[in-house]
Amino acid sequence: MIAALGFLAALFSISLTWPQVWRSCRQGRTLGLSPTAGWLAVALNLCWLTFGVLIGDPAQIVTNSVVGVGNSAVLIALLLARPDLRTRRVLLRTASGAAGLVVLAVSSLAAVALRADAVAVAATLSSVISLVGAAAALPQPLSLLRDRTQDVSGLSAARYRLGVGSCASWTSYGWLIDQPGVWLSAGFGLCCALLMCALLRARRTGAPVRPVALRRIRTAAPRGALVAAAA
Repeated sequence: MIAALGFLAALFSISLTWPQVWRSCRQGRTLGLSPTAGWLAVALNLCWLTFGVLIGDPAQIVTNSVVGVGNSAVLIALLLARPDLRTRRVLLRTASGAAGLVVLAVSSLAAVALRADAVAVAATLSSVISLVGAAAALPQPLSLLRDRTQDVSGLSAARYRLGVGSCASWTSYGWLIDQPGVWLSAGFGLCCALLMCALLRARRTGAPVRPVALRRIRTAAPRGALVAAAA
């Protein structure tokens, strides 16, 4: 049962990134994507891949190898579409956390190569990336909550619906194999994925708002003046 659940979690995770890859890379739509979230997604894939290698977990290895490619493609598409995100000042703000995670992954592999205990290193690594992974799920919904008028046409709703299934599966899988780092991070990700689904649904089904200035003109102007203006 545990192996089947791990396979299901891996299948969900492998599937969830490709709707966004299609939208961003094939259709060239990147509006609404958070660069910080993009950088962290790629770096976290690398860290979880390292964790999978250290504990010999095929589900983690396969999932994060494939998903890492998809997340990298989305990030590249975003950077190509937005030259302003490639400036040094912006990169320091958006990619510094991801750079720290890359250093952590490489350091963990180096420690094991120098004969450190792989299980202990993996436990430390999972503890750190679980906390960072939970925080990494926040930039995208927070960017939408901060700017209620932001264009979200570049965000794939299917990606977040699949994310709900993925996070729910990884939460159960991590609980069953007694890996708190896995299920805690996935559980928080589940909450953020549900929030994103709700935000995207509200943005795309909401009635268009008539400009305030136009409403005021139509309210203040006499009917005859409007008719004359139309003529």
